[in-house]
Amino acid sequence: MDSSIPASGFPIEPVIARLGATPAIQRVPNPRLTLFIRRAFLEPELCASLIDRIDTNRRPSTISDYNGDAVFRTSETCDLSAADPDVMEVERRIAALTGIDPAHGEPLQGQRYEVGQEFKAHTDYFEPHGVDFEKFCSVAGQRTWTVMVYLNDVEAGGATRFKTIDKIVRPETGKLLAWSNLRPDGTPNPATLHHAMKVRAGLKYVITKWFRERPWG
Repeated sequence: MDSSIPASGFPIEPVIARLGATPAIQRVPNPRLTLFIRRAFLEPELCASLIDRIDTNRRPSTISDYNGDAVFRTSETCDLSAADPDVMEVERRIAALTGIDPAHGEPLQGQRYEVGQEFKAHTDYFEPHGVDFEKFCSVAGQRTWTVMVYLNDVEAGGATRFKTIDKIVRPETGKLLAWSNLRPDGTPNPATLHHAMKVRAGLKYVITKWFRERPWG
């Protein structure tokens, strides 16, 4: 790993500098959050392979700090095997892109959305005053960065909307999003609020990697 990058991805400035210097990556020009987009991060063949794994091993998605809305998150999730060669390759590429130590990463997950399914506006960090904060953060700490990759083009719908800045990102095979869940001072950034919008036609597949303040597990 790059010794100039903090193992956890925080402070965020070295990671920002690394991503900003990466060819073909775009930083969304808004001071309220740190968001990068990289098209064609994964090739279609690798995306198709990951889709097969998600279809085979999916389960209903869950949320922390249940808010009483039974349809807040209606997708399905797949816990991808760390021993799978394709998963290992994706992990390697994400680590090389961000410079963040893989030891600080949660296991890679896949998500599948059918027509009508969504994940309503949410943040990826754990609410410091939430009832489940201690349960999820006592060992590995807060989430620092999120890296998400779309695995397919969606026939209609399924975009990700960052509501605070009204930025809509449409699914595209292999397209990567990366954002810091924290402000430069280390506090959670509510401007990362985002909505996985309803799929209107077809299916939507993504993979997600979260990094933590301390090593996972």
